[in-house]
Amino acid sequence: MADRLEVVAYQEAPSPPMTESLRRECADALHVIDGEGRVLRGGRALLFILGALGYPRTARVLGSVPLVWGVELVYRGVAHNRQRISRFVFWVGGG
Repeated sequence: MADRLEVVAYQEAPSPPMTESLRRECADALHVIDGEGRVLRGGRALLFILGALGYPRTARVLGSVPLVWGVELVYRGVAHNRQRISRFVFWVGGG
């Protein structure tokens, strides 16, 4: 099977695989459903995407314990503060 990413806004995702509980969770964090039907959330979903985009070694290293705990912690911090961070990035970018 060829590696392939399909980006779908959770509001537009078909059911199945989307369920009501998954829809509520997707409002708070990035989710990936892999080719085998496993659901990855947050930092682990980000690492999956990083690997699929051509950085498998980096994803593998960052996905190892205890580094994956740091990835999850940073992901949660960024996700929780995404509005503040986006305003800061917009301001720094000169917009």
